[in-house]
This record gives sequence, C-alpha cells and structure tokens, in this order.
Amino acid sequence: MFDEGYIKFRAVWEQKPPFAAEKITELNRWRKQFYEMGLIGVYPNGIGFGNISRRWDAEGQFMISGSTTGRFSTLTPEHYTLVTSVDLANNTLHCEGPIIASSESMSHAVFYQECPQVNGVIHVHSQTLWEKLLHQVPTTDASATYGSPELAYSIIQLIQETDLLTQKILVMEGHPEGIFVFGADLEEAGQVLIGHLG
Repeated sequence: MFDEGYIKFRAVWEQKPPFAAEKITELNRWRKQFYEMGLIGVYPNGIGFGNISRRWDAEGQFMISGSTTGRFSTLTPEHYTLVTSVDLANNTLHCEGPIIASSESMSHAVFYQECPQVNGVIHVHSQTLWEKLLHQVPTTDASATYGSPELAYSIIQLIQETDLLTQKILVMEGHPEGIFVFGADLEEAGQVLIGHLG
C-alpha cells in the first residue's frame, strides 16, 4: 500500500516564485472538498496521497499540486507548480514553480497530452470505491505502479482501447486505493467522482 510518496521520474525543476492566487482558486476549491472527504490527505506514516491538476495551455502544460502537500488541509500558491513538458520514453519531467511536481504528475500529463478536451484531472484514494470499481470501469495493468512510465503507457492504452473517455474514471490495479477522474474542467471531473461515491 505504501509504495508511494517518492518521485520515480527524473525531475528537472526550475525553482520560481509562486503563481498568482487567482490561478489556484478552482484547484483549491475541489481539493479542499475531497480533502475533507478523506480522499486526499496523508496516511499515519506521513506519506501523502491524492493530487489535482488543471490544464494551463493548449500545448499540454498543466498546474498541479506539489510533492508532499497531502498533509495540508488548504493549499497556498506555494504548493502548486507548472509542469511544462514530459518525456515518457526517458522518464523525465520538467516543471517550474516554488515546489517540485507531485509524484503522480506523469500520469496527469498523459490526459493532457492525449486528450485535448481534458482540462481537469483529480487523483484520489479510496479503498472502498477502488474495490467497488476494480474491473468495473477501465482499469490499468496490475504491473503498472504509481508514478511510473508503465502506468502512463497503461493509461494511454485504456484511452485508445476502452470507453475511458466516456466514463472519465479509471482504477489503478497496481496502486491499491488509487483512482483517477477527469473532465472538460475540474467541475466535471469532480462530479464524476461524486457520482460514483453516491
């Protein structure tokens, strides 16, 4: 369960000042809601879980909550960073901002790169929902662990070979509790998740 919390990609991080507060308003609204529901947070051993992102531009850049932010109930501009490019083949991610990107950023990147219509992605943890949805919705390969290129490639395969773009939710078999939702914006992504929780 706790094979997480550390970054598996090679990060090229350019430390820069925080972005303007209004750039994170919607991200924070949805993150706080799912934090309060226990779907984003921190385990007793101190390892954080869950993250949230939104598209920044048409080229696939996106803003995402930073690494080790799961323990905070409310994030500030200092807790978000911009992923500027991802190279799956070389397991490399470039980001810039006040904090290094989340360990799950590689998976978020796939949605923005492969799906121009996707503008919001949310990753949460729920053992109950994970067990309920495993193989009932598109499910990644069991050998693909969190934050790895293998997981990113497994998501691409689901995009291409299943009705994932219609369902807008997937379960990560190789990452117990792990679930991704996405949508045309964070509102749609959030509502997809809420709909499955009901």
